Amino acid sequence: MRYLKKPVLEDLRQKMVFIGGPRQVGKTTLSLNLAPKKHRYLNWDILEDREFILKQKFPTDSFIIFDEVHKFKNWRNYIKGFYDKYKAEKKILVTGSARLDYYRRSGDSLLGRYHYYRLHPFTVKELGIQTSKDIKSLLILGGFPEPFLSGSERKALRWRREYKSRVVNEDISSLELSQNLSQMELLLLRLSELTASPLSVNSLTRDIGLSYKTIEKYLTIFERMYLIYRIPCFHSKRLRSLKKEKKHYHYNWAEVQSEGARFENLVAGHLLKWIHFQQDYEGRDIKLYYFRDTDKREVDFIITDKNQPIQAIECKIKSSAIHPALKYFKAKFPKTECIQLHLENEREFLSKERIKSLNWKSFLNQLI
Repeated sequence: MRYLKKPVLEDLRQKMVFIGGPRQVGKTTLSLNLAPKKHRYLNWDILEDREFILKQKFPTDSFIIFDEVHKFKNWRNYIKGFYDKYKAEKKILVTGSARLDYYRRSGDSLLGRYHYYRLHPFTVKELGIQTSKDIKSLLILGGFPEPFLSGSERKALRWRREYKSRVVNEDISSLELSQNLSQMELLLLRLSELTASPLSVNSLTRDIGLSYKTIEKYLTIFERMYLIYRIPCFHSKRLRSLKKEKKHYHYNWAEVQSEGARFENLVAGHLLKWIHFQQDYEGRDIKLYYFRDTDKREVDFIITDKNQPIQAIECKIKSSAIHPALKYFKAKFPKTECIQLHLENEREFLSKERIKSLNWKSFLNQLI
């Protein structure tokens, strides 16, 4: 059972629950697993269910799942009316593709009537991974249920190709009718080569042959569609940080070509999943950054709580020496927990600067 089961069931006692996230991440399967034997599942893509909703009928069951209902133009008013009339009697769960979040943000008349969760791909803790063989499989196949559970690199590769095509040609094209889809696919390919480094939009304009404004617009669309996410640089008066350039990562880290960048992307996905859970369920003001200064010192991830750094994390495939930039950050923020995380080293230790050198298993199994 997925990690959101308990929080979703708890919240359904007071409000509706919306579950968003990337396409094919398991939202519908999770919802059906949460439902009791007697429930009503309405999917907008099923003709019979669509006709039921279009006629403004309300289901009589006590547990109702609306799937892809955001494709209905007046879905907000329909859900709002249903909830306001039956909120004391029924549990209402709304799921959908990345477009659910896109439409939810544009004029949210349902504000205060629901809790929103972002479902993420499989991670080490959720799968109970303990061996080097299994973490390598997760790195290569990615955390989306279908390719990971297939256990086949060939099937995972084919799935990735089809997945990107569907998101661009179905989800994005339905929202951004004026966009050049072939240019967007080209940009996606280029992004997989640039993962984990500060992303220069100016360089992309030269590589792709598009304007700065267009590249930035496409990147924003990719974020809304849960293809990528960008993290900003951490700023503080104690540091001479970069101000503009962000780093980007893929929800499907298997897209990333180099092993080092792919491992960093896997860790980023684990951290973002944990942070989104802290935001969505706990309500914490917790955020993900990276650090890079004008002297080119860089730390992969900085986690802040109420704008104060609580963790600094550097990712390595195999290294026994503590990264100099991590030492620098620890000196500037002595109370921050600093961790060097490695994929292959088994030996763990605490350095003289009080920086923890940890194996992936120790750290990632503490998350979600």
